[in-house]
Amino acid sequence: MNTDHRRQQELWQRILVVVLALLAILFIAPILIVLMNSFKSKFFISSEPFKFPNPDTFTGRENYIEGARKIGFFKAFGYSLFITVFSIIGISLATSMLGWYVTRVKNTFTTVVYYLLVFSMIVPFQMVMFTMSKTANMLHLDNPIGILVLYVGFGAGLGTFMFSGFIKTIPLSLEEAAMIDGATAPQTFFRIVYPMLKSTAITVAILNAMWVWNDYLLPYLTIGIEYRTIPVAIQYLRGGYGAVDMGAMMAMLVLAMVPIIVFYLVMQQHIIKGVVAGAVKG
Repeated sequence: MNTDHRRQQELWQRILVVVLALLAILFIAPILIVLMNSFKSKFFISSEPFKFPNPDTFTGRENYIEGARKIGFFKAFGYSLFITVFSIIGISLATSMLGWYVTRVKNTFTTVVYYLLVFSMIVPFQMVMFTMSKTANMLHLDNPIGILVLYVGFGAGLGTFMFSGFIKTIPLSLEEAAMIDGATAPQTFFRIVYPMLKSTAITVAILNAMWVWNDYLLPYLTIGIEYRTIPVAIQYLRGGYGAVDMGAMMAMLVLAMVPIIVFYLVMQQHIIKGVVAGAVKG
């Protein structure tokens, strides 16, 4: 019986591995197709989208050079990098402090704030985008610095939820000992609490970096074409009357994916640890 049971387990494990491998191929295939077509002439991308480049279709760096020239890639890259980096810093600092406050200070106000932030995670952006863009315009937030405030607001729900879940696992005695030694509340947070939030902070940073870097709708509605981020700039390769420079677009999509993929690969080891840590007592 034990032998039969072990064989069944091994069979199911093999089936699971095959299924997961097929799913991995399914998800990776679109990225590989975009990469492959970024080196092909635009005239062959539509007719031979799934064929590897050959001497007749291979264009080398031409699509990358032309695409970067058309959309002003490096300027758009600068805006995207600025907005992404400082949005992550703002979200991490603001939500970690708020998560600590609503976890340690138990009253009606903090409870209402916490559940409002949790509720905000399930509200679709499309429900508030028009009123938000009008409000941002009235408050002069329609610029690369002002949009940081909007991203911190939209990222507050998930960040506070994850940080507060992990902070519940930190013994209160550590903070009490620091305050007995004369530490103020800010000193206690930044010297005692925040260093222990490293895994959760990195997880929040990765999740928000992927969102902010790839976001199209919020920058398009608020800062528009004057301060084009990469997603906004790429869509201008469509041209007029349905004309699309597919070669240049594929090349720019590859360049847009590379930074966030590298960032994810470098930081991925912290994701599971941070998610699990935030869910222990959340």
